[in-house]
Amino acid sequence: PVLAVRLQELFGLADTPRIAAGRLAVKLHLLSPARRPVQVTQDLASFWANTYGEVKKDLKGRYPKHYWPDDPLIAEPTARAKPRGT
Repeated sequence: PVLAVRLQELFGLADTPRIAAGRLAVKLHLLSPARRPVQVTQDLASFWANTYGEVKKDLKGRYPKHYWPDDPLIAEPTARAKPRGT
């Protein structure tokens, strides 16, 4: 199973979603704010720890009006350019 989702909508989610009583990890197609693929992963925890910094740097340059937190695990997920109250 594949889930195509904008990267900012996964902020705060530490692990890859699983189905079939936790036996099967969903393949995540992480999208830019323009809904273009930027990364494909089945290990969200590893993406946050190892790859997010580089992806963030690239996307922050292309989409400066969008929210790119330093720690995505404590950030609120958002479908907006900037989260409410920012």
